[in-house]
Amino acid sequence: MVAQHGVIAVDQLRSFSIGRNAITANLHAGRWQQVMPRVYATFTGPLPRDALVAAALCYGGPDSILSHQTAAERWGMVRAVEGPVHVTVPYHRSAVSQPALVVVHRSRAIRHIVVETEPPLTSRADTVIDVAVAELSERAAMKQLTALITNRAAATVQVRTQLELRPPPRYRAALLQALDRMEQGVQSPLEELFAVDVEIAHGIPSARRQEPFIVDGRRLIEDAVYDHMGIPLTVRLDGSTHLLPEVALRDRRRGNAAALAGRTCLVFGWDELTENPCRYSAEVAKALWGFGWHGPLRTCPRCS
Repeated sequence: MVAQHGVIAVDQLRSFSIGRNAITANLHAGRWQQVMPRVYATFTGPLPRDALVAAALCYGGPDSILSHQTAAERWGMVRAVEGPVHVTVPYHRSAVSQPALVVVHRSRAIRHIVVETEPPLTSRADTVIDVAVAELSERAAMKQLTALITNRAAATVQVRTQLELRPPPRYRAALLQALDRMEQGVQSPLEELFAVDVEIAHGIPSARRQEPFIVDGRRLIEDAVYDHMGIPLTVRLDGSTHLLPEVALRDRRRGNAAALAGRTCLVFGWDELTENPCRYSAEVAKALWGFGWHGPLRTCPRCS
């Protein structure tokens, strides 16, 4: 039985022989309040978040489940925010979205995507897909998928299985490409940004990713290298963790070891690749040309 936090639906009231007259009397007396059509709170005052969630599930009816942003919050994938509750209901259900309160989604395969938690949620893989597909562009969907999976919200194999079994209404091909990149070594949103907005967008060869090097007797990993082309070039992508003192020291030692080995090392962070990936793609191409690569540097729609 799902906890309802003082919220109840008309059908449930009828099962207790509480009819329309009793409901109206409680509303007029100020003991109850209507939350949404056919759903009431048996108390007055502001509605706590848990009560709103319970009301959304009551409104959706039997077999309704939390999904999309709300499921992602419950799974701990994203930070909780104020806003409407997202529920998914069986396809034939008559419930429709109620502004500022509940967003209703429909699924013909609801029994295949539900996890019988308390309250019931879409599975981790389906939640990741739903949150990505809710983005406003294909590129944003790929970034969101990468961020969620590299933060261990779900496994790539589970997400790929769900994408193939139940294709989403849009972005399926783009999401599969994002999964391919993660399986080839992309392990963070910053690495995805480099792979797509620098390499793919500008015709730069794809690097080998997560390559091990021995530095000071320790096995350290470089984000991207081009040794498979016979080019001793390393690209290091520094996210926020690289500001930590112990990580910064490790990075300096890796940089020194690369220089002593005759390697070229380029380092990029969020600001550079977010604001002007075209400029830094030219730097990568220049380094590759210096070692004998003869490929052209393509322009992308963002290039000026």
